[in-house]
Amino acid sequence: MKGIKENAVESLYLEYSHQIEGCIFPLHTSVTLFLLSYCECKVFNVYLVPTEEGADTSFLKEALPQDVEAQVLSKQALPPIVQSCCLPAVVNQPDTFCRAGLAVVLRHIIQKSYEAEPSRKEILELLGFKKTCLKACAEVSQWTRLCELTIPLAVENFLQESSDDPPTIPEEILELERKLSEPVRVHNDDKLRRQKLKQQKASSSEPPSGKGKAKTKVRAHKTPKDVAGSSKSLELKVAFSKLTVQEDAEATNREPSHIRKATASELPPLEHVFAEGLYFTLADIVLLPCVHHFLVMICKKFSEKLEQFPLLTSWYQRIQEVPKVKTAAFKCGICFLDLPELLTPESKEPVNSSDTASVDEQSDPLFVGGPRPTMTKLMEKGIEAMFSPHPCPAWTLDWSSLPAAVSPKEAASTTPLKIKELAAENTGNGKMSTDRALRKQQQLNNLAYLVLDRAKPGDRIVDFCSGGGHVGIVLAHVLPLCQVTLIENKEISLIRAKKRSDELGLSNIWFIQANMEYFTGVFDIGVALHACGVATDMVIQRCIQTRASFITCPCCYGFIQNTSKFNFPKSEKFKNTLSYKEHMLLCRFADQTAMQLPPQRRLIGKQCMCLVDLDRATAAEEQGYSVQVISMEPESCSPKNNMIVGVPV
Repeated sequence: MKGIKENAVESLYLEYSHQIEGCIFPLHTSVTLFLLSYCECKVFNVYLVPTEEGADTSFLKEALPQDVEAQVLSKQALPPIVQSCCLPAVVNQPDTFCRAGLAVVLRHIIQKSYEAEPSRKEILELLGFKKTCLKACAEVSQWTRLCELTIPLAVENFLQESSDDPPTIPEEILELERKLSEPVRVHNDDKLRRQKLKQQKASSSEPPSGKGKAKTKVRAHKTPKDVAGSSKSLELKVAFSKLTVQEDAEATNREPSHIRKATASELPPLEHVFAEGLYFTLADIVLLPCVHHFLVMICKKFSEKLEQFPLLTSWYQRIQEVPKVKTAAFKCGICFLDLPELLTPESKEPVNSSDTASVDEQSDPLFVGGPRPTMTKLMEKGIEAMFSPHPCPAWTLDWSSLPAAVSPKEAASTTPLKIKELAAENTGNGKMSTDRALRKQQQLNNLAYLVLDRAKPGDRIVDFCSGGGHVGIVLAHVLPLCQVTLIENKEISLIRAKKRSDELGLSNIWFIQANMEYFTGVFDIGVALHACGVATDMVIQRCIQTRASFITCPCCYGFIQNTSKFNFPKSEKFKNTLSYKEHMLLCRFADQTAMQLPPQRRLIGKQCMCLVDLDRATAAEEQGYSVQVISMEPESCSPKNNMIVGVPV
């Protein structure tokens, strides 16, 4: 393996555990290497980090893509900020800004590749419509979780099974097959479905209503030109015309009257061409190495199982015809299978059980009488909305003596190109309004006091869901002997925080763009100001795992719902009293605390907010913490003015 690139300013670190028949594990590494080859990306220094000391890397060069230069690096030699994160990770010099986690790293590779070669617009198209492909974190998006976490892990486990007995097909692969059977939703959905209806009526090859599903054969070795010129599939024509930069002349013609007047129920559904719908995106890049190695194992040992995946094999054949995919696959040692033709079954479409549950859950009727019956039910069990007294309600930072870049009023200053992206939070001149800045200062007074009261020299403090760094930068400035780490998933917010930190010359601060589950570092105090929905619960749980103190201010109670990690109510005390539906009712009313609402309604909202946070506090107490729910002072600083403060006992 060759040496590092002297002109590269970013380093990419990939985990290496082992390899089987040319497949590098973990699959996150194989996926990242495949994207590097597809983008022909040369802008990173690439390092492979063995998971175990003394791992055999003698054959690693043979498994690496032909065009990727890499060095082997031990865990101990990793920059300290990377040692606090899961790989893959990218670090900017001087090793204080890190991007971690598969989706974040892949999206960054795409952006840097496009910046290096702006003529290759197909690279940027991988990010999908509005550039949001795999942007939502896995805790919020089932699709991101499926692509980023569960499918790679399920395939890894499947490939490592040594038994020759018929295997249990991973549920995640079956779920992907079901996903490919669902109707496609795109931004110009209605227009395309009318074109498809017109096409169907002209050919009379399929039922115009779209209610039935005709059997379709998977045609291997079809070129983009052949597909784009085909009259049998509008979806294929649209998808490949975009890939080959062809114009769809039919789209510019005015549709006949009977097509324009067709109702939505009369329009046929659009079918999948690629994983997310009609267009080739980053999701396809992530899934390809995983699905390929899965199919290799199936064909090698259990070929009779292949008929369970007609849509997946169709996708697998189709993706090979995307320009540059075969070239990238060849460089990565992926030899595509020549699969037999399969028929799509005409049976009833499979239903995603998790989706069904969520629909049924949402259709449940609300309780008559609002939250009062639920609150009464809690009171009968001795559970009431009670706050602990604020330890120092009049305390404030001396904002007049602090540098301008510490103040939230100056925090929003940024480059002109970023102004529009920040418009939802800031005024047009790039600075926060005076009233909002005052309220933000008041919020920071509350959190800063509680941290300063707890922190001691040498402590490691983490500002979770840090946004533009309002909390973390204040703490790093007033606590120079503590190490402060900002964790945020939104890149632009973290870049803004880094700019402010550089202006202040702070040397005790790190920036990590990642979902918080990819942060593995040890710390002493965790802070979160207005972490939305279950993000607050994730912060508290992460602090409990590390036995760190936590100071959190929750937000967006209406977004709270059961996830793969949390079920509500959380505490045994509340579970023994409330059902999930009753708890969700409290969450919905907890969001009704805005100042423009009637006073009585705000009061009920505040009580519901306290009860939801009391459940969170009680759950933490059940895990060995002393916890208080405190209201910020003054309460007018925010409609979401609760703080949950926990200290390990």
